[in-house]
Amino acid sequence: MADYGYGDWSLVAFNILIFGLFILLIPFKKKLQRLPTSVYVAFVVALYSEMYGFPLTIYMLSWLSGYRNPLTHVSGHILATVIGENLFFLVIHPLSNLLIALGMLLVIFGWKKIYGAKNELVSTGLYAYVRHPQYLGFLLMTLGMLIQWTTIPSLLMWPLLVILYIRLAKQEEKEMEAKFGATYREYESKVPMLFPLPRLKRNGSKLTDVRR
Repeated sequence: MADYGYGDWSLVAFNILIFGLFILLIPFKKKLQRLPTSVYVAFVVALYSEMYGFPLTIYMLSWLSGYRNPLTHVSGHILATVIGENLFFLVIHPLSNLLIALGMLLVIFGWKKIYGAKNELVSTGLYAYVRHPQYLGFLLMTLGMLIQWTTIPSLLMWPLLVILYIRLAKQEEKEMEAKFGATYREYESKVPMLFPLPRLKRNGSKLTDVRR
C-alpha cells in the first residue's frame, strides 16, 4: 500500500472545497439553519486538516497517554490501530466510503426532489421513506468521514451535528404543519423523520406497519 506523510495542504483545500459545496444544498435563510451549516463546515475543515495537513489528534494523544505513531497517512487511521489494520482496511474503510457515497446521493436527490416541488408537499421518492433525506445524507457523510479518520474535534462535533439537524428538522416541520395542515400531519404520522424504519402501531393484539 502506497503511503505518504502530512503537510499536503493542496489535498486539504481540495477536500474542503468538494465537501463544502454541499452546503449550497442547505437553505441558508434563517439563524436556526446557519448553525448546523457552520458546524458541518467546521467538521470538514477540522477533519481534512488533520487527514492531510497537521495530525493534531495524534500529537494530543502522544502528550496525554504516550501514544506512539510513525506519522504516516496509513497509521493516521487511529481506528485501524484499535481494531487491526486488516479488518479496518478490508471491511471498515470500504463501508465508510459507502456511507459517504450514500450520504452524497441522499443530499443530491433529496435536493432535486424539493427543487422541483414548487411549494407543494413532497411525499414521494426518498420522502416516502424519511421526511428529511438531505439531513440524513449529511449525517451519513460525516459519520463515514468520522469512522474513516477519527479525530478528537470530529468526535466532539458529530453528536452536536445530530442534535442540530434534529432540532432544525423539528422547526421546519412546525412550519410545514402550519402551511399544509392535516395533510402534513397525516404524512408525518406515516413517515419517519430521519431513519427509514417502519412505524408500528398496535391494532388489537397485532402490530401494523403504518409506513406507506
